[in-house]
Amino acid sequence: MLKKLAVLAAACAAMLAAPAMAQNITAPAAPVPEGIKVDTIKVHSPALEGNLEGNSTDREALVVLPPSYGKDKKKRYRVVYYLHGFAIDGRNFYNFMKVPDAVNNSAKRGEEFIVVVPDTLTKLGGSMYSTSVTTGDFRAFVAKDLVAYVDSHYRTIAKREGRGLAGHSMGGYGTWVIGMTYPETFAAIYAQNACCISPRTETEESAKKMASVSIEDGVKADFGMRAGLSSMVAWSPNPQNPPYFADFPYKDGKVDQLVIAKWAANSPYAMVASHVPALRSFRAIGSDAGDKDGLLHDDTMIHEELDRFGIVNQWAVYDGDHVNRIGQRFDEVVLPFMAKHLDRK
Repeated sequence: MLKKLAVLAAACAAMLAAPAMAQNITAPAAPVPEGIKVDTIKVHSPALEGNLEGNSTDREALVVLPPSYGKDKKKRYRVVYYLHGFAIDGRNFYNFMKVPDAVNNSAKRGEEFIVVVPDTLTKLGGSMYSTSVTTGDFRAFVAKDLVAYVDSHYRTIAKREGRGLAGHSMGGYGTWVIGMTYPETFAAIYAQNACCISPRTETEESAKKMASVSIEDGVKADFGMRAGLSSMVAWSPNPQNPPYFADFPYKDGKVDQLVIAKWAANSPYAMVASHVPALRSFRAIGSDAGDKDGLLHDDTMIHEELDRFGIVNQWAVYDGDHVNRIGQRFDEVVLPFMAKHLDRK
């Protein structure tokens, strides 16, 4: 897993020019086409209250409104919730993906959406969109708190059939696990280059190394180590074990198999078999990965697992790596996918 994350880190660093150590990825501000309106909102999340890591319970989100929103006061709109990856916040992800351009291009094709990009950056670099007393319940934040806020403040099609969920990398992982946990909230899901699909394992050497990292060094560690620590606090939380408030995968001189089992319980690949009714309830499931993406193997695995259970899903392998075509594909593939499967009214 750490090797895979290292491949992902290299791809993100090369594409977005992120510093190698202890920095979150940044991207230039996204221009807003004429007629598009972008609101910056703050959503208070009861689901995140009391988290032991001290992550903010008031989360920023960017709401991109289509051209007709300010003109047709009676029209209601489909909403796509778009989840960012590890070590990048919602605003920089929105910038890199050029979300306003995608919303504008979709409108030109005759398909208008509201697109919501929430920020789930945490102390160590990423929420993993998991339910954890340490990080907070980010699954419920997205599926309940954020959706409720957007439905109460904007003219949305405020029902399952009007909502889609998509995300990239860690956000693709989030799309899978939030979708399976809250299938009643979204009608269609699409995971781009999802990370963390297969059950994570550690060697004795890598587990021992992780357990040796102090909290002070953890927040400054390289991409791979921070991703590993973020996964740990999300998937094996322990309120009685400060300062990380989590259990390391190393105990009594060997890999702690109970911790590894807890991590496996958060694997989308492992979750499929116990969430078949939820997955079958979606109108549509889509996923993809670049043919040069180090995560292609795992993303192929979950597609094949869905096939084994007879769960209809759209799958694509395209010419690209982990990041070089994701904005284009959100515009040209993901939004048309949502247009086909979400209700217009």
